[in-house]
Amino acid sequence: MKSNDGTESAKRRAGESAADRVRDGEVVGLGTGSTAAHAIRSLGRAVDGGLDIRGVPTSYQSRALAREVGIPLTTLEEATPDVAIDGADAAAPLGSGDATTDGFDTAEGTVLVKGGGAAHAREKVVDAAADRLLVVVDESKLAATPDHPVPVEVLPDATPTVRARIADLGGEPTLRAAERKDGPVVTDNGNLVLDCAFGPIEDAGTTARRLEAIPGVVAHGLFVDLADELHVGTPDGVAVHEY
Repeated sequence: MKSNDGTESAKRRAGESAADRVRDGEVVGLGTGSTAAHAIRSLGRAVDGGLDIRGVPTSYQSRALAREVGIPLTTLEEATPDVAIDGADAAAPLGSGDATTDGFDTAEGTVLVKGGGAAHAREKVVDAAADRLLVVVDESKLAATPDHPVPVEVLPDATPTVRARIADLGGEPTLRAAERKDGPVVTDNGNLVLDCAFGPIEDAGTTARRLEAIPGVVAHGLFVDLADELHVGTPDGVAVHEY
């Protein structure tokens, strides 16, 4: 089993690998999560060394970290991201491929499951707006078929009806509970999150479209064929797959 230190080192390698792809003068979407945080810290060091970039944060968390490390910030109203760097809770090949890093080389693209940090609505907006999306993960996040529960952000008043519609689609929705307070997790947008277990998702595109069609759904955590590069941190370095 990989140690926590080994996993953290792999995450750091992946984040730094993606950060190295950012060029002077670019606007960068700043994702949310532990692996994306390594990329933000790396970009902060580059800014301190003279790199001229502006960041578009996807959450309060990424905004606070970017400010801490000295990355100038902007908004989507002011600039369109040239590149976004974001993590994932799970990554699977789109089309042919398997869960090994070699399997992602033969894939047509990726299917990502995101939303562990409850920021997937804003992440999807920024990631989709960027000219290039660089996804950073360690090997533990790779799967042949996505089977991680799909986070679905919902309007609070719509939670009962969304639950029922997701059950009709074969999902098992669970309201995400907060860990350090009573009650549910509330997103930066003031909404709730349902973690929806579908088992192995063979047709992620169809599942994504069906979730999008449910009234009251703000955003779901399936990111289908959005990634342009997948940076996978390994014990020996980083495997980069381009699409």
